[in-house]
Amino acid sequence: MFNRKTWKNFDIILFLTAIVIFGIGLTFLYSATYQHSYRHSGILPQNFLLRQIIWFTLALLIGAVIVKVDYQKWLELAYPLYGLNFVLLLLVLVSGVAKLGAQRWISFGNIALQPSEFSKLVIILTLARYLGQKENVFSQGLSSSPGHWHGKKLFVSFLIVGVPFVLIVKQPDLGTALTLIPILFAILYLWGLRLRSLILIFVSFGLSSPLLWHLLRDYQKRRILVFINPNIDPLGTGYTVIQSKIAIGSGRLFGKGWLAGTQNQLNFLPERHTDFIFSVVGEEWGFAGAILLLILYFVLIWRAFAIAQRTSNLSARLLVCGIIVMLSFQVLVNISMTMGLMPVVGLPLPLISYGGSSLLTTMVSIALLLNIGMNRTIF
Repeated sequence: MFNRKTWKNFDIILFLTAIVIFGIGLTFLYSATYQHSYRHSGILPQNFLLRQIIWFTLALLIGAVIVKVDYQKWLELAYPLYGLNFVLLLLVLVSGVAKLGAQRWISFGNIALQPSEFSKLVIILTLARYLGQKENVFSQGLSSSPGHWHGKKLFVSFLIVGVPFVLIVKQPDLGTALTLIPILFAILYLWGLRLRSLILIFVSFGLSSPLLWHLLRDYQKRRILVFINPNIDPLGTGYTVIQSKIAIGSGRLFGKGWLAGTQNQLNFLPERHTDFIFSVVGEEWGFAGAILLLILYFVLIWRAFAIAQRTSNLSARLLVCGIIVMLSFQVLVNISMTMGLMPVVGLPLPLISYGGSSLLTTMVSIALLLNIGMNRTIF
């Protein structure tokens, strides 16, 4: 538990920035579900908002518990949490709920959870504990002493990520699985693996890409081909990307106004309340609104970097590093795919896209950042 002096280190800017981003997300969630709800599902748009607010309230309650307990205690639970998440991923493959051709959810009554979302944070915790407890890695400058590198540690680190990676790909959830790769590389680099070694590993993956192509499902192959040329299937796989680019481009500088986006309100844009909600932002708030949102994400990441710089604990630094990469990668890929700059891989926009599991994972991650910042050790 923290004393009164420790609470003075509470990063109010980080916390309020997350609240503001979530508030913006609610306005666009309402807009994205306003017409769709009435015409297709009969669900009022207020119901989508209510569900999202309930998840956010639950995330705040869990976050309050996380903030009050020293982060070292949560690191001690990393291995049990990893085992629990592994069981949940297996349950998804055995008896999970299938939606839109993917089996990613476990249903508990009216509540559907997506264990692959939780995997990202659980893996970050596990890597931070495993690599952080090793002696004399960070302080002795492993990056300049390749002879100190032990292959066992590298193997175990890849195993920690590889097992859930395979299970997540089989769902299939390629976007979440790909998020694990930059998380692993960034944590290994901060831990001490030389950049040259990381490049060699990355090149090895690149050389094996022709083999990996044959492991992809047909719809995943089509998405990559559509990324190269969306016009090869304008009414099929390429339809969403084309409509998304039209929506963002039509917003111009200041947008068409809230609830006034034609691509959104006339139902031309699929999945606009989840993976493609940034298209609604671009159409209704324009370039200015999109930049405002990016600035808020920048502030979020900047405060996380500040927390990492103020602690000398290796596990804490690795944990913060993993969270930074997780959030940054999701923002980068989500926005890029809505503009046709990356293939569509199904990653939500943190704190904006509709979805309880994603929202819960993001808020718990922010709570851990706040915890580390409050319990910091100054050099």
